[in-house]
This record gives sequence, structure tokens and C-alpha cells, in this order.
Amino acid sequence: MKALVLAGGISQAALIQELKSRGIYTILADKNPKAVATAYADAFYPVSTLDEEGIYQLALKEKVNLVLTACADQVLLITAKVSERLGLPCYIDSHTATLVSDKHYMKEIFIKNGIPTAKHVVMDRYDQDKIKDFQFPLIVKPVDSYSSRGVRKVLNHEEMKKAFNEAVEISRTKTAIVEEFCVGEELTVDVYVENGIAHVLAISINDKIADKDRFVIYRTKNPAPLSEEVKQTIRDTAQKIADAFHLKDSPMLIQMICDGKRISVLEFCARTGGCIKYRLIKKASGFDVIKAVADLTLGKKPHVDELVAESKYVSNTFLYCKPGVFDHAEGFEELKKEGIISEYYIFSSRGTEYKTITCSGDRMGGFTVQADDLQELKDKHQTAIDRVKAIGRDGCDLIRHDLVKELTY
Repeated sequence: MKALVLAGGISQAALIQELKSRGIYTILADKNPKAVATAYADAFYPVSTLDEEGIYQLALKEKVNLVLTACADQVLLITAKVSERLGLPCYIDSHTATLVSDKHYMKEIFIKNGIPTAKHVVMDRYDQDKIKDFQFPLIVKPVDSYSSRGVRKVLNHEEMKKAFNEAVEISRTKTAIVEEFCVGEELTVDVYVENGIAHVLAISINDKIADKDRFVIYRTKNPAPLSEEVKQTIRDTAQKIADAFHLKDSPMLIQMICDGKRISVLEFCARTGGCIKYRLIKKASGFDVIKAVADLTLGKKPHVDELVAESKYVSNTFLYCKPGVFDHAEGFEELKKEGIISEYYIFSSRGTEYKTITCSGDRMGGFTVQADDLQELKDKHQTAIDRVKAIGRDGCDLIRHDLVKELTY
């Protein structure tokens, strides 16, 4: 059996390993020949994962039995479309994949089904009259981007025009969504829908780099410190979303804002959290979402058993760099051997050039700390931050240690 895996990130590398453990020959497609997952695949083709026809022709050429991905909403749409054209199995059909990967359709369904979300409008050209009743600050984002690309917070119409034009340029459909800014903490809710029932696996809180107009995550902490009342509201909302989009068996990621009492859903997708979120989910719940995606595609039905966490607290910290050229990382392996960090991830390869930090895709790497005691978690985090380095070609440490603040809960 042959599987064509789309996108070459860490989560796709895990998917490839899962498939290979089942004796499946794996082919990777990604426009970046240096993508992390290339080292794990049996074969590689430098084809863009957003090139539907290119992926379709590659699948035909290789006579694959499966086309799949993990943790990538825009790529999920291509996966569903190509699988449908070839008559191959996919846990989501192309119509549903379109609805969950386009923020325009998504917001319409939210409104129709009473799912709390911000006041918004979708435009293909800037029209000030359409937002005359909106209250600044506003959020502007492409309807079909990922990794926070093109997402900006604006304070006035002058900033709005510039941000809107940038968002439209990034968008493949040349449209952008404008919505009112919601005050509160950003939460990510990871869910697995089994036979139409939404099981909440993890509710995490995101810390973001202090920037006046961008939203770049530098830490994810689990569990989010919420009241039982809010947790129940989140569970009810997850079920509403699954029902509204007719999801029967699927992973699901919901992003929302919570002010301590109320929630507002930003967006969601029928996938698990990106990058290394699949590891946090497993540590927080015991459920393996990568295995679930493989099972689903192969026609098996994953079952959500009683959720059991590895430790009371889990935190993923992501590292960003000053301008420079990456050579190698230091300190990570030693910290893992000492039990300070439980895992680490290096996203950059030697020769990667860092410029400005614009989105989550600019991460150099990261690490995970775990503990059953909150002070122990904080101490481990501080030790790791003090010792990790990303050495540039000039021999200097490139990591922006100033961005990774003291771990607070």
C-alpha cells in the first residue's frame, strides 16, 4: 500500500512514522525540499501542497492508495478534493472541507447556528461604509490563510486600509474578513468527534508576543485555568459546531477568546492543532490524534476512552530569533537528559535566515516542560530558557530570550 502525505512539518513526520509502522510506503509532497518530514518519507516530490492539479497528477503517477495530511486546514481541503477525484478514502468530503477552511462560510454557519462569534464582514475590496457601525480596534485576516499569516489588529481606518490590502494579497480568493476585537485570553480547544459526539481532549491557553498589531504564539499552556461553568460552555459549543458542520468522525480544533465568563469563537477546523500540538494533546489526555487520523483514513473508528493526563501541567514554549543565519542549536539535548524538558523540537535547518517575526511559521524551535507541581513547572521552564541557544554563523546566540517571558499561570 502507498500513501501520499501532504506537507512536511513535524506533525506530518509523525503521521509518516505512524503509516510506516503499519507497513505502508510513504511519499511526501511539499514545495520545500528541506522540510522536516523529508527525512522520514520513502520518497519525496517538491510539489506545493496547495497545487491541487499537481498533487492529483502525482497521486496518479505513483498510483497511491491514500492521500492524507495532519494539522493543516488549507492542505486538508486539497487532500479532500484529490481523494474525491480519485475515489480514495478521506474522513472529510470536499464540501465540508471547504466550509471548515474558509472563514467566510464558517462565520455564516456560526451565525445561523447560534455559535458565539464576533461581529464581522467579508470584503474583496475595502469599503468603509460596511464597517461604519464597527467599534475599533478591529481584526483583519485573509479568509483562507494559516499560521496567523496576514492577521492584523488595527486602530483606525488608515491602518485598516493597509492591513486589508495586505490580507487580500495573501488570500488565494482575494478576500478578507474584518471583525471586532474581543478582549480576553485566547484558548485552543482540541476535540475528537466520535459518532457525532464531540469529546473535548484539551483546553489550552496561548501566550502571544507583545506586539501592537500581530498575533504570534510563543507558549501554549495546559490546562487553561477556567471555571467548571466556562468549561461546560466550551463543551456545549464544541458539540454545536460538530452538529452545525455535520461532523461524524473527525479531529477538531477550535480557537476562541474567553473573558473569564463568556466565549467568542474565532475559527475552527476539522483537524488537530498544528506543529507539535498533537504531542501536548496526548500528554494532556492520552488520546493519540495522529494515530486517529491514520485509522480514520484506513476505515477504522478510533474510540475515545477515559482521558488520562501524563502530568497535571504541560507547557510548550516556542522560540524566535533575531536577524541572522542559523547554524546549530545548543543545550536542548542536555536539558532533556537531565529531565528539565520532556521534549524539544528544532524547526530550522542549518543556513535558515531569520529576518522579522511575522507569524508562527517563523519559530526556530521549542521545548516542552511538564510537572505535577506548578512551581516545579516554572522552575524547569526558567532553567530551560536560561540554557537553550541557537548559534548563528557569527557564533552568537540568536534566540530572542526577551520574548519568552517568565511562565505565569
